[in-house]
Amino acid sequence: MEIYETHKEIAKRKNWLLSLVVIVLVAFGILILLQGLALGLVPVLFNLSMEDILGLMSGDFSVPNGRMAMLFIQGLGSGIGFWVAAWVVIHWIDKANLHWGLQLSRFKADRMGLVLIITFGGMLFNALLVYWNAQLSLPESMAGLENWMKEMEAQLMELTKFLTDFQSVPELLMGILVIGIFAGVGEEMFFRGVIQPKMHLYTGSAHWGIWMTAIIFSAIHMQFYGFLPRVFLGALFGYLYLYSGSLLYPILAHIFNNSFTVLLVYFSNKGMVEFDIESTDTVSYPAAILGFLVLMGGIYYFKKKNSNEHAELDQGFRE
Repeated sequence: MEIYETHKEIAKRKNWLLSLVVIVLVAFGILILLQGLALGLVPVLFNLSMEDILGLMSGDFSVPNGRMAMLFIQGLGSGIGFWVAAWVVIHWIDKANLHWGLQLSRFKADRMGLVLIITFGGMLFNALLVYWNAQLSLPESMAGLENWMKEMEAQLMELTKFLTDFQSVPELLMGILVIGIFAGVGEEMFFRGVIQPKMHLYTGSAHWGIWMTAIIFSAIHMQFYGFLPRVFLGALFGYLYLYSGSLLYPILAHIFNNSFTVLLVYFSNKGMVEFDIESTDTVSYPAAILGFLVLMGGIYYFKKKNSNEHAELDQGFRE
């Protein structure tokens, strides 16, 4: 079960709309502030002129040190930004307690192998969702919207390709740090740590809470042709938290998912493996089915394993 203990009036169920509006405003304010701070530090840290920075932001990826600069902006303005937003909401607005002592006691290192297997199974199955989502076709009357969505997707794909076209080991390590670790910690703290238990409270259902949080998590990335697979990943991380009661599991699963993808892209660029981050034309149904079976079996065992221990741990902790 998720942990989010607060007695502040704004966090109560009757104030759900006000609470969400405040969280959105705080999050966007902090993300914008930290992005501005990152942009201010880039000229000093990466020896770039304002003209270079403006070029980078408008899609000129030929700027020297551009990849490291963009990863720095992404890491501070997004990954760390979500963590700071979560911290502000938890400590200053809701004055909540996540009971980290209890969360740590629920984490078992020997269970991480199972979590990684579950996550890998989810990644195999998610390839099918990527394929289905890529086939999205809107009615003729919505052609304008569809063209805009495709343009947005193309721009984001160009940025993704640029950020992951690592030319050196330091760039690869920076990519893992920003895309894997910072994003994994920041997004899980904000979405699973704060939003999910609130949605659970507001809807009165753990499952509705997980899926609504996953939809918000996916929507905020503004990638329409990756919406469905990202909803699925958000739900997977949500169930890892629900069934374990420890944020450490979804954080590490998120880091593994992102870092593994970064490494696949790197080794593919080096010609060591076959992997195309742009490809949505084909899918291996046997691999997707195998992934689904691994995922469901792993989740079932993970839930059973954790539920047998929670009652004793919780009672001992509170005593």
